[in-house]
Amino acid sequence: MLDHDEVLRLYGPWKHRTPQDAADLLRDYPGRWWIAGGWAIDAFVGSGREHGDLDLGVPREEVEQFVDFVSSRLDVWAASGSLTPILPNRSTPILDECGNLWLRVSGAEPWEYDVLLENVRGTTWHYKRAPHVTRPLDECLWNRAGITYLRPEVQLLLKAKHARAKDTFDLNRCLPLLDEASLAWLGEALREESPDHQWLELLESRHRGRG
Repeated sequence: MLDHDEVLRLYGPWKHRTPQDAADLLRDYPGRWWIAGGWAIDAFVGSGREHGDLDLGVPREEVEQFVDFVSSRLDVWAASGSLTPILPNRSTPILDECGNLWLRVSGAEPWEYDVLLENVRGTTWHYKRAPHVTRPLDECLWNRAGITYLRPEVQLLLKAKHARAKDTFDLNRCLPLLDEASLAWLGEALREESPDHQWLELLESRHRGRG
């Protein structure tokens, strides 16, 4: 996995965007979307850290609707090992293995949004690395000041695979604030994917500390 500096060198810079910017962009969008990544953690804990970009989440099954809406203002690129432009006439399909869309005004401008295509079937979210781990989508999301965010325990599960320094920092920011049900769900889901994950000890320690 490339680090942030290498991504910048190879693909170009990212414009600073905030959740409110995304809400303004998608104000009239009829589909489902939410703020993900570190910004979602910030909203939950009530404090911020530096971010390289702004992550949005949308259901994969609604990707064509999303692309149709944003294409009037931003160019859409499929990010799947390489970058491929997704033209409004759909001459280039979005392949199943594509997990992200990158958005920007033009090739002369910085990237603006990283859109994560999440496996949502109807009203049920499926964890992309262990599809048998599911949760009702409305239990994966929460709202603050009119903006929908991914719940921290779900975002932490998505971060756990790489467990970079910033991801562990986000985990430690959330641990004192997560309730017992959220901690239990995260621990169980993480064990399904990685029974020896380094974060499990932190989760269990937090649980013992509350016991």
